[in-house]
Amino acid sequence: MLNSRVLEVSIGMVVCFACVSLLASSLYEAIASIWKLRAASLLDGIKALLNDPTLSGLARDVYNHAMVNPASPGNTKRGEEPAAKPSYIEPKLFAIALIESIQKGEHDYQALGAKIEALDDGQVKQLLRGIYVRADGKIDEVHKAVASWFDAAMDRLSGGYKRRAQLWTFALALAVAGLLNIDSVYVFGSLWHTQAQVATTVNAGSSTADVLQNLQDLPIGWFGFQCKRLPWVVLGWILTASSVLFGAPFWFGLLQRLVNLRGTGQKPGAADNEKVKAAA
Repeated sequence: MLNSRVLEVSIGMVVCFACVSLLASSLYEAIASIWKLRAASLLDGIKALLNDPTLSGLARDVYNHAMVNPASPGNTKRGEEPAAKPSYIEPKLFAIALIESIQKGEHDYQALGAKIEALDDGQVKQLLRGIYVRADGKIDEVHKAVASWFDAAMDRLSGGYKRRAQLWTFALALAVAGLLNIDSVYVFGSLWHTQAQVATTVNAGSSTADVLQNLQDLPIGWFGFQCKRLPWVVLGWILTASSVLFGAPFWFGLLQRLVNLRGTGQKPGAADNEKVKAAA
């Protein structure tokens, strides 16, 4: 079993899926970085959290605060997008920025209660009123409660972002599979019949050039393509793209285990010992 066809084909398929997953995730990260998708998602999340969809109230004031957005000049006008948008905000700093935006320079605890009561949004007012009362005069407790509220909201936001990222990564993987004709059905059949050895030196730190080299060692591409196989080819592309749903780290970890398994054999004399035990 250790050097069987099943193991060799499994390694070849895992190499294929690992390379496609890494390429698709790298493409998505590049797109997310260029278009600043994380920063845009965070801004939308805070606008929703503070019920300020037009960025003309609390959300604008928070983004103008230096603790939250130090890269911005802090003069964003009502309804305008900030000149700079952070990709991450520390919950404690968000809490301080929000409370100071409400206080508007008056750092008195009693005045904070009046400022909260003056807020236009009823939902946010109700939430902050409860936090204010439970804090029992301690501003640090207010900050801590607001930070916890923000942290919980960001967990939900992160989950939504990851689902969208997974969908986009799948779409990119499908495009890669189509462009390079990485048909999982055909790759599996070719490896099974030829018992081809494929490169297994891929690791989590592989460069794009290394990944492409490993893909070249697999039976992929448009050479010898037959149109009558198109339905099966499309199915193979979808299977290939589906592999990214597990993530590149999963495939690289599985590849490491399979390579270690292939390199494992019986210790010298182990077979003889087994025979002796059987005879006994």
